[in-house]
Amino acid sequence: MARPYTPGPKQFVFAVGDGHDQRVSVGDAQEAYVAFSAFFRDRDSDTYTVTDERSGQSLVLMPERGVISRTKGADRPRSEYLQVDRGNRYLPSAMLFFENGYAGLDHFGQWFPDLDDLDASPETRGAARAATFTTQAAAIEEVGRIWADSGIVDPSDQYYVFFDSHEVDDDRAERAALLQLIQFLGIERVDAPAEAAGGEVWVRTDPRLDAECARWS
Repeated sequence: MARPYTPGPKQFVFAVGDGHDQRVSVGDAQEAYVAFSAFFRDRDSDTYTVTDERSGQSLVLMPERGVISRTKGADRPRSEYLQVDRGNRYLPSAMLFFENGYAGLDHFGQWFPDLDDLDASPETRGAARAATFTTQAAAIEEVGRIWADSGIVDPSDQYYVFFDSHEVDDDRAERAALLQLIQFLGIERVDAPAEAAGGEVWVRTDPRLDAECARWS
């Protein structure tokens, strides 16, 4: 059985599959992040792996495929996969892993149990993700997570804006999930202003959103 993930000094292994693994011993997550950032930027690879051997957990970044995977459990490994829409999400995912391992990435995006699931269209993946939230509490938490990633409150304080300044081809899976979730929750979507970016989603303020988004702010 894998040991639970615990804070404190840790040893990580960074690898790109060329046999020149880098082992680091660090005192905190920030120190690990600085070391891995240098490792990541100094190499041109299809795959970058971060392993915490003591906990049996690992993170794999696959920039060429636009995928991140996370694994836990040394005896019966469990892996999940995430499609990455933007290149600037790889290093933040590593920071979350350094901070709290596998669980640190719970709210990073839409995780799927099979790599083949990522071959579906973004809209299909988003709808499948949304369908897993069957209670209002879970759905509003997911809406809050999506808003926290790229949302703002309109200066009028009447609307929450999701995917601020994003175009319609960005974040397609997240947008599909959001639209299904706000429908499930009965949150009113409104037309975005003419000057808004094509990918923005505007909704009226709602007490549930107020409380959840305050938690993520």
